Amino acid sequence: MNSTDKKDSQELTEHFFRNEYGKIVSVITRYIGTNDVQTAEDIVQETLLKAVDHWQHNGVPKNPKAWLYTTAKNHTLNVLKRNKYKTEYESRAQPESDQQELEHLDISEEQIKDEQLKMMFVCCHPSISEPSQITLILKILCGFSIAEIANAFFTTTDTINKRLVRGRKQLREAQISFEIPKDITKSLDIVLKTIYLLFNEGYSPSQQNIVVRYDLCLEAIRLTEILVNNKHISNTADASALLALMYLNVARFEARNDAGDLIEMHKQDRKKWNLSLINRGIHYLNETTKNEALSIYLILATISGHHCIALSFEETDWTAILMLYDSLLELQDTPLVRLNRSIPYAKVKGNTAGIRLLQELQHTSDIESHYLFHATLAEFYIQENMNTNARKSLEKAISLCTNTRDVALLEKKIKSVIIT
Repeated sequence: MNSTDKKDSQELTEHFFRNEYGKIVSVITRYIGTNDVQTAEDIVQETLLKAVDHWQHNGVPKNPKAWLYTTAKNHTLNVLKRNKYKTEYESRAQPESDQQELEHLDISEEQIKDEQLKMMFVCCHPSISEPSQITLILKILCGFSIAEIANAFFTTTDTINKRLVRGRKQLREAQISFEIPKDITKSLDIVLKTIYLLFNEGYSPSQQNIVVRYDLCLEAIRLTEILVNNKHISNTADASALLALMYLNVARFEARNDAGDLIEMHKQDRKKWNLSLINRGIHYLNETTKNEALSIYLILATISGHHCIALSFEETDWTAILMLYDSLLELQDTPLVRLNRSIPYAKVKGNTAGIRLLQELQHTSDIESHYLFHATLAEFYIQENMNTNARKSLEKAISLCTNTRDVALLEKKIKSVIIT
């Protein structure tokens, strides 16, 4: 195998690691048990390492997905047969039938979705603390690395490791059944929060210097569709709203990226926006509004919808968007929400009013430690031709920004600010 083939094989393996990791762990956990999810993860890790070695030397199989599941199944059978797990395994109900089922395992897409749904709610069991719930689902079901989770939470890898250890311990102690809970609504909120975090890590990567990590965003959409389309969940209003929000955002993927550079919305070519995805997002948004229940996801999706249906940036209904942000503040009054609200506020009230609003926010919160505060303030200064202030704000934003992608955008902008 030449170097190009090896590279292709490695990229394919990494693709499967991201897209199949959580699926295989979910399927295996049914047989290993929720009290030993770590073993299920280890089996999948071993499977993927074997795939890297085997595929590089022998080429990628015709059906790589089936190869992964077959290999994982064989690893699982070997684990269950070892003396270390034999006593625990034989104490379970009908172990022989379970093992026979595993030996003749024929995975369908529907079964995989059901097992993933079960895993979502296992990770979000009420006996597990919320930080550990989110960490478990990102690590076990979505295949996030420790570093990616740490970046998503703006914390350290040591903290995330401790949360994982604590979460796995709570899983063992709770003896959680691997089944869909009868009262599914109690855990649905934390599941949706986790999926939204997954989407945001893809849409605005904190670690890698790329504009959009499509695989993470599409994974978040896939998980939400499992929730929306599953017969076990009756009230899917919040899930539908989140799905609408994600579809409306991914519709702008192509226009948001220009040869690796981030393109701001007011400069995007709207002809590149994906109308099919916009229509899909509007469909789920309409489904949500039938419920008449106001939620954070519904408000955010409606805001995104206003952007998507506007013929141009200037023709955006900023008054409606400002009203939506006012409603959002009633549900989620945070400095970051107030920062985002300042943009439609400035469009409606004027840039000078926007500047004053941010100056007030600066004195009442710690938002000035976030680079986006200074970048937004700089934009208001630019619109008012206050270029000296704009440069100072941009320089401050650059000093606080850690993502090289965003630094590049800020540096490009500061070069266009001319002081006369």
